[in-house]
Amino acid sequence: MELNKSKGYRQVNSWLKSKKRKPFQFQTDAWQYYAEGYSGLVNAPTGFGKTFSIFLAVVIDELNKRADQKPVSSKKTKKSADGLRLLWITPLRSLAKDLARAMNEVCQELDLGWHVGIRNGDTPQNEKLKQKKQMPEVLIITPESIHLLLAQKSTFNYFDQLECIVADEWHELIGSKRGVMAELAISRIKGLLLKKHPERLLRVWGISATIGNLEQAMEVLVPDQEFLKTIVKADLQKKIVIKSILPDHIDMLPWAGHLGLKLAHKLLPVIQKSKTTLIFTNTRGQAELWYQALLAQDENLAGQIAIHHGSIDYELRNWIEDALHSGILKAVVCTSSLDLGVDFKPVDTVVQIGSPKGVARFLQRAGRSGHSPHETSRIYFLPTHALELVEAAAIKEAARTNNIESREPIVMAFDTLIQYLVTLAVGDGFDDEQIFFEVKQTYAFKELLPQEWNWIMQFITTGGESLTAYTEFSKVNKAKDGLWKVESRQIAMRHRLHIGTIVSDAMLKVKYLSGGYVGMVEESFVAKMKTGSNFTLAGRVLEFIMIKEMMVLVRKSKLKHAMSPSWMGGRMSLSANLGSTLRKKYNETLDKTHQDEELDFIFPLFERQAKVSHVPKSDEFLIELIQTRDGFHLFAYPFEGRQVHEIMASLIAYRLSRKQPITFSIAMNDYGFELLSEQSIPLDEEHIKKLFSPADLAADIVASINATEMARRKFRDIACISGLVFQGYPGKYVANKHLQSSAALFFNVFSDYDKHNLLLRQAYDEAFYQQIEEPRLAAALHRIQLSKIILIKTDRYTPLCFPIKVDSLRDNMSTEELSQRIERMTAEVEKRNIKKR
Repeated sequence: MELNKSKGYRQVNSWLKSKKRKPFQFQTDAWQYYAEGYSGLVNAPTGFGKTFSIFLAVVIDELNKRADQKPVSSKKTKKSADGLRLLWITPLRSLAKDLARAMNEVCQELDLGWHVGIRNGDTPQNEKLKQKKQMPEVLIITPESIHLLLAQKSTFNYFDQLECIVADEWHELIGSKRGVMAELAISRIKGLLLKKHPERLLRVWGISATIGNLEQAMEVLVPDQEFLKTIVKADLQKKIVIKSILPDHIDMLPWAGHLGLKLAHKLLPVIQKSKTTLIFTNTRGQAELWYQALLAQDENLAGQIAIHHGSIDYELRNWIEDALHSGILKAVVCTSSLDLGVDFKPVDTVVQIGSPKGVARFLQRAGRSGHSPHETSRIYFLPTHALELVEAAAIKEAARTNNIESREPIVMAFDTLIQYLVTLAVGDGFDDEQIFFEVKQTYAFKELLPQEWNWIMQFITTGGESLTAYTEFSKVNKAKDGLWKVESRQIAMRHRLHIGTIVSDAMLKVKYLSGGYVGMVEESFVAKMKTGSNFTLAGRVLEFIMIKEMMVLVRKSKLKHAMSPSWMGGRMSLSANLGSTLRKKYNETLDKTHQDEELDFIFPLFERQAKVSHVPKSDEFLIELIQTRDGFHLFAYPFEGRQVHEIMASLIAYRLSRKQPITFSIAMNDYGFELLSEQSIPLDEEHIKKLFSPADLAADIVASINATEMARRKFRDIACISGLVFQGYPGKYVANKHLQSSAALFFNVFSDYDKHNLLLRQAYDEAFYQQIEEPRLAAALHRIQLSKIILIKTDRYTPLCFPIKVDSLRDNMSTEELSQRIERMTAEVEKRNIKKR
């Protein structure tokens, strides 16, 4: 079928012309493939219309069907058969409103008569009830909300007319258990349609911007061998201008830090000359501090600047997003809550505070500015400390060479599968043979063995070998119709409350005594507060009054500054791609074989490093042995990210302790790690390669770290997701410490009496492959074997080791004590350098 001759295509094309738009080749390719019955993945830069590549394909298909039908009335619009036609999965709630706005415009202007609905945690209950009675033709939904639909009765009615499923921003979902939830939901919808409409062609498409493993990403989403599938890749490059915000002198930048507030005054001219600026930070706490700092720098920004992150109240977030669309706001300080897909036309500038630790994340954020095909995306990099300027140069090069990270898919997530099966049992029930077949068709569970399936079925029906005696774990029973169902209303209600795979500390709502919500904070943060304590949230300084019925009651504080809440998951680790480019940039700094202003700027610091120690080249591995009054330090620099360094440090400490009894304290950052001991460290050049050998790695990791304790920590989330541990009712959540102790109790029981428990196995697998990152650690050790070893002995801290040392002090000191200690350490280094000269 030649699509460009069809009536639907001509209609859409003339509509685009009326908007002075012309479709890109990748869009028309996607429309053609869709018309021919293909599923697949669309990959294009941010701002080029990936949404329309599939949404308009569905619209053209519908218009062509209507054109082929015999006219039944003289009315201009022939309404489609009622029912859901397009299911659009999105990872973030903030994307839904923007998508719905764009889709509604198309439906109205093309006289399609379709309704676009949204279903997520922010959707009001009355809207959900309307959808239950009559589904909209297009439903924008999160993975969790699809599973909540599957937990309702007569689920098959919802998907009776469905023709296409789209997974938007698929790269965000693929490397998480939420991606597994999407895989399982799609497998069930396919199964329902196959049973009722075997002739129906269901297309499944993914939309992705920045991802390194496109082929694998498509296989995860469309694993079916019988499906026609393809990757539609745009042959387009988005113009991105990356510029670093530099201080007047290198000494203005600290050697270590994670806030960058010293450069706040340098950000003001960028904000003033732009229409609207998005200022991205890596954590919610950092966002709160930057919002306050910018207001302190320029009081005229009051009313023109806002703050946006996931813990701010929904209504306030909504207002900020609308204000961004209308151009009311001059700047918004935000986190990953505005990372994806949202098209704010007035935004012409983006600022990244500190390193985003990954190329894909940086480019994703850059794409929020100039969010149109022919506009240039402008992003400024504001370093929080001196060495981050090398990361800025590395990010520029990785972006130029398109060196984008891959997203490894999650497989064999038994906790998610158990939750899914109970979800189906809460809904219409399931046939175990049919669902085993469907689950085996997914990428995540294609290796699932019959004996593992039998164990899972036993677990949800009796609690498994070790919990059979407890009736509360016999959740699913075989009903008279032969299907497995949850018959207890209490179990069904408790299960629906906690569908999802994001497990965090209990979140408490923050409310003014006088009324009105501000946002949410984690229970563990509030637990440390006393009446009269002050903290910032949503850019406001608040005075803590009390906790009443799981609500944090506050009043406006008269103070201008206060502590910021710290939320879990604050520190991201350097990606392997960026680490590799970073080593290359260290090569180039002293050789002057570069065009990077950042490396020119940081040159004096590298000269200082070269004088007191050495600047490692990409084929070298630097170790510094430093003796100070604190003790004996070993600093090593693999440049593999905090997470890998944490395990590598424990591994090396263990191997050194086998030579002679010795105790270490450990610190690390993204560049390297420190081992500190009160006694001399037994190390020489001859034994370094043996010490960093990949031989016997798995056994030595188990011996060097408390693998059981790491697995125990992972098990807490697994226990919550699989429903072993109940997280509480709304407003009465179970305290974090109680969840942890309950999960630990199950962990101990399974370890002692149920060695083959799949959830126990999953906890160890997650600890090794996600937290320990054993494959990446092994690759780093292999690289070190091929490198030239540089061993430097000195009596002072070097520019490279200084940030690691500061990190080791951060956890044990208040901010004031820490800053004083850093000043003393800096003064000591300078004093020794003057003496040396």
